[in-house]
Amino acid sequence: MTATKSDASIETGGKAAAEAIHIENLHKSFGNLHVLKGVSLSARDGEVVAIIGGSGSGKSTLLRCINCLENPSSGLIRVNGEEIRLKPDGHGGSVPADRRQIERIRSRLGMVFQSFNLWSHMTLLENVIEVPIHVLGVGRDEAVAVAEKLLERVGLADKRNVYPAFMSGGQQQRGAIARALAIQPRVMLFDEPTSALDPELVGEVLKVIADLAQEGRTMVLVTHEMKFARRVATHVVYLYNGLVEEEGPPEQIFGAPKSERLKQFLRNIH
Repeated sequence: MTATKSDASIETGGKAAAEAIHIENLHKSFGNLHVLKGVSLSARDGEVVAIIGGSGSGKSTLLRCINCLENPSSGLIRVNGEEIRLKPDGHGGSVPADRRQIERIRSRLGMVFQSFNLWSHMTLLENVIEVPIHVLGVGRDEAVAVAEKLLERVGLADKRNVYPAFMSGGQQQRGAIARALAIQPRVMLFDEPTSALDPELVGEVLKVIADLAQEGRTMVLVTHEMKFARRVATHVVYLYNGLVEEEGPPEQIFGAPKSERLKQFLRNIH
C-alpha cells in the first residue's frame, strides 16, 4: 500500500486489488483545535491497515471521518471509488452535500467502537438484525438466519436472547462485531475495540478480529495493541500530532523504524 497513490487499483500477485478507502490531505479542526493536519492514506481490498499513535494524535477522529460521523474541514475521502461529496458549512468546515450518499456509504462500512454501543433494550439477536431489517430492507427470516450464523461465528450462539446488561464486556464487543458484519460491509472499521475491556477479556475479542483478517476481510484498525497489530496488519500507519509520521509494512514499523518519534513511541509502550 502506498499512501499517496490515487489510482483505483494496484497489481498484487498478478491480480488488481481495488482501492476500498482513499484519503487525501484530510484536515479536521474542532474550533481552534487542529486535530488532523493533512493525512493521506489508502486501504485496498484484503488489506488490514493498523493506525497507531499516542493519545491525541488524531486516530479516532480519522476513523470517524471515514464513516461520516465527523465532517472533515477539508480534504478528500473515497469509499469504494466514490468520493464523499461535501459542501462548506459557512464556518470554515464542511457538511455532507447529499445525505442519501452518506447513508449509502455507511452501508458499506461496518464500525466497531471503543464502547460496545449495543442497544440495551434489545436482545443480542435483535441488536444484530435491527439495521439489516429497518435500514437495508432485508426480510426478517433472512436477517435472523444471517445473524444466527454470525453469532455462532463470534462464539455467542447461546447468547442470542440475552440482553447486553447480562453479558461481559468481551461478549458485548463480540456482539458488536457481529452487528457490524450483519450489513455485509466492504470495509470493517475498528476504533480501539479492546480499550474498554478488562485485560482478561481482550484476547477473545482480538481472536475474532484476527479470524476476520485471516479471511481476507478489508479492515482499518485503530489500536494500542502493538503485538496484535504486528501480527495481523499488512500495513501500519503511525500518526503523530495529526500527521502521518511514518508508515510501512509491520516488519519495518516495528522492527526497523526510521522516525525518532516512532522509536520513542515504541519504547514507551513496551
